[in-house]
Amino acid sequence: MMHILVIEDDQTQSAYLKKGLTELGHQVSVAEDGKVGLVWALNETFDFFIIDRMIPGIDGLSLLKSIRAAGVSTPVIFLTALGSVDNRVEGLRAGSDDYMTKPFSMEELAARIDALARRPAIAAVESSLVVGDLKIDLLSRVVTRAGTLIDLQPKEYALLEALIRADGRVLTRSMLLEKVWGFQFDPMTSVLETHISRLRAKIDKPFESPLIHTVRQVGYRLHASH
Repeated sequence: MMHILVIEDDQTQSAYLKKGLTELGHQVSVAEDGKVGLVWALNETFDFFIIDRMIPGIDGLSLLKSIRAAGVSTPVIFLTALGSVDNRVEGLRAGSDDYMTKPFSMEELAARIDALARRPAIAAVESSLVVGDLKIDLLSRVVTRAGTLIDLQPKEYALLEALIRADGRVLTRSMLLEKVWGFQFDPMTSVLETHISRLRAKIDKPFESPLIHTVRQVGYRLHASH
């Protein structure tokens, strides 16, 4: 059973949808206004949205854009009389998972809901790592501290990312050598210390408080002082 929010101002259509979906075992809530629908969509928990495009308050397209902009990834089917190719493309690009035109078959709607429900959830793409005023943009590989761009070499970047991902935990020398350089380096090498020194010169020295901390005879950790 799913909890489905129907956003539809036509009471005949909404009653038909509620009756049909309830008979299939779903719980159905109906909002007859786009503004009410948006409030419910952002503040209540639903498994599915069925949205008409021509609704009062906020039109369906703007409503869906607001839902997606808020980070809500709940599956959506547009169910509307607007059925041109341009309308369909517009709806899908706004964030709809499917698009059906009126008049519609309840059997087909139920099948489309089931098909979307079987889709595995898409994991959110991690886009950045932040510690204090230090930020790594993982997509562009841009590093900034206090808004200042920091130019790092590939191994320096990899070392910094490993330290940030440790979330304040101490990483031993051996762990960092393995994470950043693999196993091809002699444990007695000074390559790690050299790169730590270079990192400190770039992300610590020009700023008021250091982020990289040495834990004697153990390794290194990165955290912001509070």
